[in-house]
Amino acid sequence: MKENFRLVAFGDSTTAPRGPVKTYADCLRNDLSAKGLAVDVVNAGVGGNTTEDARVRFEKAVLAHQPTLTVIQFGINDSAVNVWDNPPATRSRVPISRYVANLEYFIESLRKQNSQVILMTPNSLRWTVALKTLYGKAPYQPDDPDGFNVPLRPYVESARMLAQKQSLALIDIYAAFQEYGKSQPMDDLLLDGMHPNDKGHRLVADRLIAEILKI
Repeated sequence: MKENFRLVAFGDSTTAPRGPVKTYADCLRNDLSAKGLAVDVVNAGVGGNTTEDARVRFEKAVLAHQPTLTVIQFGINDSAVNVWDNPPATRSRVPISRYVANLEYFIESLRKQNSQVILMTPNSLRWTVALKTLYGKAPYQPDDPDGFNVPLRPYVESARMLAQKQSLALIDIYAAFQEYGKSQPMDDLLLDGMHPNDKGHRLVADRLIAEILKI
């Protein structure tokens, strides 16, 4: 790995620093250094961001760092439906077509700057009492243990298709969480039904490290 290798983790609150939680960016910083690799890791995650919000800050938050490698993970906020509005919203905050267009903009801009890109799907979600109180209406399915993911799934699939179209490395975190949940409680990976805890971020970091070491 060349000197001055800078990695930017670009995402929403599932990327952003969160109190004492050891995020995947923290894990990458520590683990890659322990392997003798000089990597500068920048956490450019911001809570609540959709890809529309992220596009506004993209130049300063990402391009200005001139990253060697950028990890992009969005989708939970884009897909969310504000069912608590009056009248309740029935559509996601950012349409899928716009979500994909924003991701394409990030990818193309980074490639012009010679930054390699890894695209990650968002992690899957689980109901909690608090989340069900807030989101427990159609199009969500509060009676289905997996029903909090209903609006998110098409965004996950669109990210997968985009990675294939763009010949990008894809880390399918949604699938990894779902696979974990087949044999163990997925809640083991989540703080609050939405945000990864230390164990969840460790799972993300392990998959990223395997991909980064190929570069």
